[in-house]
Amino acid sequence: MNTTTKLIAIAAVSTLFACAPQPEAHLYDAEAAAEALPDFAEDTPAYLQSEIGDRVHFAVDQSTLSGEARSTLVAQARWMTTYPRFSAVIEGHADERGTREYNLALGARRASAVRDFLVSHGVADSRLETVTYGKERPVALCASESCYADNRRSVTVVNAGGAGPDVIGADTGGLETASFDVSG
Repeated sequence: MNTTTKLIAIAAVSTLFACAPQPEAHLYDAEAAAEALPDFAEDTPAYLQSEIGDRVHFAVDQSTLSGEARSTLVAQARWMTTYPRFSAVIEGHADERGTREYNLALGARRASAVRDFLVSHGVADSRLETVTYGKERPVALCASESCYADNRRSVTVVNAGGAGPDVIGADTGGLETASFDVSG
């Protein structure tokens, strides 16, 4: 076969592949994605984060716990008392509205409200620390109420044996690569 014949054959095969039906583009399938998630052992921080929920949300300018937040925190307290080798840092966050100082204070009140609730449900105070980030670590960046609501939160970051926050549990403003955002 000469070079011209080879080139014509290659062009013909390429044309056939180009004209072949392409697979349909599928939209994101939440059910399939959920089934693909790994099962975590109950005694891991990843289990608390993905199955129980590591965060609770607050109303505007509030540090009062909603009924939904209390339900999540009861489950967190049950997990923390079942696995006493873990400690946690409770992060307090705010949305972007308000001054930096106001939001730092509001985040501190939110983190304290969560810590106080967990302690009242049997978690030793010595196992819990609080930190406030105010508006400095948003998980949602847009000027809409849905984004503001996502950012008004407290996150329970579980530490493995007091060695510091597990990478999978740390709330770095949505920048982590191994995260599961399970809103409470």
